[in-house]
Amino acid sequence: MSTTEERRLEVLRAIVADYIATKEPIGSKSLVERHNLGVSSATVRNDMAVLEAEGYIAQPHTSSGRIPTDKGYREFVDNIAEVKPLSPAERKAIMQFLESGVDLDDVLRRGVRLLAQLTRQVAMVQYPTVSASTVRHLEVVALNPARLLLVVITDTGRVDQRLVDLGAVVDDDDVSALRGMLGKAMDGKRLSAASAAVSSLPETVQGPLRDVLVRVSTVLVETLVEHPEDRLVLGGTANLTRNVGDFGFPGSLRQVLEALEEQVVVLKLLAAAQHPGTVTVQIGEETRVEQMRGTSVVSTGYGVPGAVLGGMGVLGPTRMDYPGTIASVAAVARYIGEVLAER
Repeated sequence: MSTTEERRLEVLRAIVADYIATKEPIGSKSLVERHNLGVSSATVRNDMAVLEAEGYIAQPHTSSGRIPTDKGYREFVDNIAEVKPLSPAERKAIMQFLESGVDLDDVLRRGVRLLAQLTRQVAMVQYPTVSASTVRHLEVVALNPARLLLVVITDTGRVDQRLVDLGAVVDDDDVSALRGMLGKAMDGKRLSAASAAVSSLPETVQGPLRDVLVRVSTVLVETLVEHPEDRLVLGGTANLTRNVGDFGFPGSLRQVLEALEEQVVVLKLLAAAQHPGTVTVQIGEETRVEQMRGTSVVSTGYGVPGAVLGGMGVLGPTRMDYPGTIASVAAVARYIGEVLAER
């Protein structure tokens, strides 16, 4: 990169940083006053003219300063030299807060709340997908002779409890037999494989226990299959209303809020995040969602060693603190993975 190109990149960085901080169009005079660019105001004006011609900045109004375009934000993000790390105190507070979660649901809810508070954006996290989850243990508990409690625990930390009314009376030997058959069919299997194994179990049993097994297996299959409506946790949606003007045109914030209600849209935005430790930034039209063209999505994957469990991140207007947001998303995802790995 030539000296001139490096200087123009510095000018672009300064424009993005100042616009994010002030929300006001940036002029050459203010850039020279605020930043040690080492050149005259005339040179900065010339650099800004080139940046505007190349589509990195734009002039929203006649005689006003310049603001970054989506292309400008992309160039800024691609050239972030280093992301400011969280302080030791911040990292400790995050870890302690997440470790206090009692189960997977609680840990993910806490993670979303943290991200929303740290970034002041909408935070979102995807539940571990069926393809990534394995049955760690199944417990069968007799509440009374005609009712059972089934507890399914997965390697991702999720605990599902289901009640089954048997329509018949069973004794301790029957419960023990059920526990053994179901555990053998399910333990250590991916949820989809466990579901198939459980559904075929009644065919292998004769006598009175068959009808009981039909009822139990029906409930278990329903528990093991994926429910799209349960796959996401969102938090901090109200944060979007703090900066209504950042969404470009009247009604665009309403479109964003409506799109957030569509789980398939949010899951699509998180689909790019498949690698823990790698943060993906989608800016404006890069989201490929018409309602989201005034937003940016900063996302990553979270997981345990050897397995990506899902995606998580934040969504906000394109005018966002990218370095700080990237650092927060990466940190919370990493610590969620560490907490889940210990369980």
